[in-house]
Amino acid sequence: MGNVLVIYDSRTGNTKKMAELVVEGVRRVEGIEVKLKHVEEATKEDVLWCHGLAVGTPTHMGIVSWKIKRFFDDVVGELWGSIDGKIGCAFSSSGGWGGGNEVACLSVLYMLLNYGFLVFGLPDYVGKKFTLHYGAVLAGEPRSQEEKEACLRLGERLAQYVALIYDGRKELLDKIRSFEGKFPW
Repeated sequence: MGNVLVIYDSRTGNTKKMAELVVEGVRRVEGIEVKLKHVEEATKEDVLWCHGLAVGTPTHMGIVSWKIKRFFDDVVGELWGSIDGKIGCAFSSSGGWGGGNEVACLSVLYMLLNYGFLVFGLPDYVGKKFTLHYGAVLAGEPRSQEEKEACLRLGERLAQYVALIYDGRKELLDKIRSFEGKFPW
C-alpha cells in the first residue's frame, strides 16, 4: 500500500484548508494511506514512511515560509541521499493574486528536486483559465469549486502516481491520461 504525507504551514488557516482538500483528493484513490501534519509536527520518520509528499506553504514575499525552509534544512537535511525516488508536489496560498504563489511552489519543487524527489505539475484545467502547472495556487482560502477542485486534483494525482509507481497499479494510467488536453468549459 502506498503512503502519502501532506505537510503544510499556515498562519491564517488558508493553506491548512488547502492541505485538507489535498488529503481529500488523495482519498479518492483506493488503497493509499495518507497523513496530514503541520510542518512543526512532521518528522524525518514521516518523510521516510511516505512514498509521496505534498508540501503546502503560505507565500511569504514570493517564496516559502521560514518554517517550510527550516524543515528541509534541519529536519530532512540528514536524510540527504536516502529519500530519492519519492514523488513530490506543491501548493501555496497568498494574500492576493500576483503574490508569488507559483514562485513559492517552484521553491518547494526545487527543494524536493535537491533531495531526489520526482516532482510534477499538472496540465489539467479545473476551470476556465485555471490550471495547476506548478501546483495548486490560490489567493486566500479555497472558496470556489474551481479552487477546491485544484487542491483535490493535486492530491488525487499524487495518490495515482504513488499507486502506479509503488503499488504497480497500471490501470491508473488511463485515468491519469484522461485529464490531459481536456477543457471543462
